[in-house]
Amino acid sequence: MSTDLDFLVDLLDLESIEVNIFRGVSPNEDRQRVFGGQVAAQSLMAAGRTVEEGRPHSLHAYFLRPGDPGVPILYEVDRIRDGRSFTTRRVVAIQHGRAIFHLSASFHADEVGLSHQFPMPDVPEPESLPTMVERLAPYREHLGDWFDRPHPIDQRHIGGLPFVHGGGKEPIQRLWIRAEGSLPDDPLLHACVAAYASDMSLFDTMLAPHDVSWEDPDFMGASLDHCMWFHRPFRADEWLLYDMDSPSAFGARGLARGFLFARSGDLAVSLVQEGLMRKRATGPE
Repeated sequence: MSTDLDFLVDLLDLESIEVNIFRGVSPNEDRQRVFGGQVAAQSLMAAGRTVEEGRPHSLHAYFLRPGDPGVPILYEVDRIRDGRSFTTRRVVAIQHGRAIFHLSASFHADEVGLSHQFPMPDVPEPESLPTMVERLAPYREHLGDWFDRPHPIDQRHIGGLPFVHGGGKEPIQRLWIRAEGSLPDDPLLHACVAAYASDMSLFDTMLAPHDVSWEDPDFMGASLDHCMWFHRPFRADEWLLYDMDSPSAFGARGLARGFLFARSGDLAVSLVQEGLMRKRATGPE
């Protein structure tokens, strides 16, 4: 593994402090709140650590409060059900005595069934595209310490970057992603890395048509919920096409969908996220 990927694997290696209770930490970075993909991935890892058989097949999660990056996160797992085919877990992430995140996850023992899927879009190969770091190099001074942080996910955008040139763009985004290095053969770890990476781009798809940015003092944005369905086995250290669109934004909420296709064309994961998109002046008193 690369040094940057070591950082992510260590982040997902939770400390077991009691039966069904785990503790995770945040990276030592200058952030105002915990990255949503981190708490989602750590929650899924906590759930999976209590499951004896089956792969993750779905998760449904709610972001309840901003996470404090300066203190550890406690993950409490509730063993809802252990069935012959499906196992269900509920995870609550806690800081300062309050829930900041809630996740329900289900695990399914492998079995044979019917099969169909959407075709993968025809897009350029990832090797023909520049990395995110290369594309953002001209903005290095403006981005501050972002360049000094570990970048465990290699991202290769197809077309323009959605967050660089204002609004007016179609609410569609495509990019290739993969872990920056090789991962062990652990399906749970690959699912958790995909959960971590999936929260990096969906919100930007919602914002693409609008002339707002994260630096706008009158704009408030935050992920509200996040859902994933894991359809087929995949490796997060091999290229995955992340195909996203945003069908709607209304009433201070936006919706984005995503699909992760393996390079072979197999549809591996489907995702949906809703986000708060509020102009502060129009929010509740």
